[in-house]
Amino acid sequence: MATTSGTNDIRIDYYPTHEHEGIKFRRGHALPFGATTVPNGVNFSISSSAATSCTLVLFDRGAAQPFAEIPFPDEFRVGDVYCMTVFDLDVERLEYGYRMDGPFAPELGHRFNKNIILSDPYARSLGGRDTWLAQPNWDDIYPYRSRLAFEDFDWENDHPLEYPIEDLVIYEMHVRAFTQHPTAKVKNSGTFSAIKSKIKYLKELGVNCIELMPIYEYDEWENSKPNPVTGEMLVNFWGYSTVNFFSPKAGYAATGKFGMQVDELKTVIKELHKNGIEVILDVVFNHTAEGDHRGHTISFRGIDNKTYYMLTPEGYYFNFSGTGNTLNCNNPVVRNMVLDCLRYWAADYHIDGFRFDLAAILGRAQDGSPLSNPPLLESLAYDPILAKCKLIAEAWDAGGLYQVGTFPAYGRWAEWNGKYRDSVRKFLKGDEGLVGEMAQRIQGSPDLYYYRGPTASINFIACHDGFTLYDLFSYNEKHNEANGENNNDGGNDNHSWNCGWEGETDDIEINFLRHKQIKNALSILFVSQGVPMLLMGDEMGRTKLGNNNTYCHDNELNWLDWSLLKKNKHLFDFAQSMIKFRKAHPVLRSSTHFTHSDYVGSGYPDISFHGTRAWQMDWSANNRSFAFMLCGEHAKQGAIKDDMIYVAMNMYWEALSFELPALSRDRKWHVYANTDMPAAEQVSTLGKEPLVQHQDHIIAGARSIIILVGK
Repeated sequence: MATTSGTNDIRIDYYPTHEHEGIKFRRGHALPFGATTVPNGVNFSISSSAATSCTLVLFDRGAAQPFAEIPFPDEFRVGDVYCMTVFDLDVERLEYGYRMDGPFAPELGHRFNKNIILSDPYARSLGGRDTWLAQPNWDDIYPYRSRLAFEDFDWENDHPLEYPIEDLVIYEMHVRAFTQHPTAKVKNSGTFSAIKSKIKYLKELGVNCIELMPIYEYDEWENSKPNPVTGEMLVNFWGYSTVNFFSPKAGYAATGKFGMQVDELKTVIKELHKNGIEVILDVVFNHTAEGDHRGHTISFRGIDNKTYYMLTPEGYYFNFSGTGNTLNCNNPVVRNMVLDCLRYWAADYHIDGFRFDLAAILGRAQDGSPLSNPPLLESLAYDPILAKCKLIAEAWDAGGLYQVGTFPAYGRWAEWNGKYRDSVRKFLKGDEGLVGEMAQRIQGSPDLYYYRGPTASINFIACHDGFTLYDLFSYNEKHNEANGENNNDGGNDNHSWNCGWEGETDDIEINFLRHKQIKNALSILFVSQGVPMLLMGDEMGRTKLGNNNTYCHDNELNWLDWSLLKKNKHLFDFAQSMIKFRKAHPVLRSSTHFTHSDYVGSGYPDISFHGTRAWQMDWSANNRSFAFMLCGEHAKQGAIKDDMIYVAMNMYWEALSFELPALSRDRKWHVYANTDMPAAEQVSTLGKEPLVQHQDHIIAGARSIIILVGK
């Protein structure tokens, strides 16, 4: 609204109508939620379905006590929303929170306590825990302090890269672990900014997408305790316990102590995009850091417990996450918050995609039962702001809901393919009865994703959760004693094999076999249809000494030891070469499933399976070897025609002779990779592959893989 005085228009809503303790304010705008700058002031908006009153609490940055507490007048309430515009605040120094009053009636789902100052669920930045592992002030009346973030970052011409998902090579990374080890030799180790120093390395390896483990604000001191072996403090290192979904973690920023974590993260994303690398965030919308009824009240519980959490009829917390509580994602209020959050990261941080931790929870109703048409998953799939973002589900939860292959996809969702991981591990180990299943996995799992295409399958053999690739072939059992849980934590179904000795050894033959098995795994990963994901450090033989659940270690169990790059250069070279091979051959990156027919008249089907005899596949249960051939003339990237590719996989403990399919049109077989050769001879230069000596057969050594190119 405006009035006219002479030639000047004056907006009435720029000026206060109320005053309290010297602070001037007026009724605010209900949307957007959170704190946003407006002319002359800041608009605050927060909702609660059951609170009886709300008070805005204002602090100077770092102050022990607030400088003002302003109750929202009744007339400032719109439905369940409290909104107020406060004038003449120093927004650069401002910290704010809320007190919510209402019933404390856990049996009815309410846990209000007006004595607790609560963080804003929509805060764009949090203060109070600005430096990694700095000792908290346990007497602070308000430990997680909501702050404003400002839209003054110069993105220049940056935008999300929008690569076709089939062209991605994903690298799963923990921000702190990636550069914290002294061998990283970077400035500001363990921070967002340090990632910039390693972009050259990522490009050299060949990855074009990094997937960051949680970077939202979380409390690394949560559930901290001494290591029973060393006495070192065990902490929440991985960060799967969110305090606020909109705020990047200050402790991951070199500038966090100055409150500049937002700009630091944006700078890194812009630099990654300049170098052709997408950024996917691992997001944790299944639970929060508030835990169960014994946990701390930080934000959601004190604002609207019954809305934000799934509760039993008695008022206790459903625990489908395994961490004490479960976010009530299909309540419309919570669903809108999740949407607002992801839209914010996509629009304001230029994020390229999201991986959803324990995503099966997102499809549960408010009583915990699985929904056939989950509104949140549908909303994310069809949201216009997220239209170009990759959406990836970890399609299971801790409550037993396992949806790999059946996750509600709406034509948009991909999945971490846990069945791919398990099948490949068991096949590499030499288990029987895996050939038929492996044939499905290397095709992009059409048995799971027939209607969705191979790009629904995010293929991985190792991830943060479980053994590294090196440990997969070095340990038969998990060794988690250092976690302080009597080795009871972590999975027991590792499908690992120590190659004859548990742990480190100087035995040359065992170490050669372990390295061969790592290269076998990398070979399978990068010749499989679908989207490959590599765990940070697997390309250089990273070990966690048999610990398959290092969630609590801020030490060398998690930190990437960059000296391994020199020690195991042959592993890096092999991984780099396999990524180059994948990128060079579009037939390895199909967006549609194979038809097992020759629909282009090449004389060969798009894919064919072979045994030790060409064109005669052995599907029997005791078979541990097979081969497949891809016809490059069926490659689907425009008019590009590719070479023939033949891959022989022998997981038997003796060498086998494979009869080669005959080639037409003067083509001949050339060898690109052979994992049974000495390290220096295992892989060829792309485009300069040597001719196979005998064009009618090859010998695949025990537990080895051979990749041929027909050209």
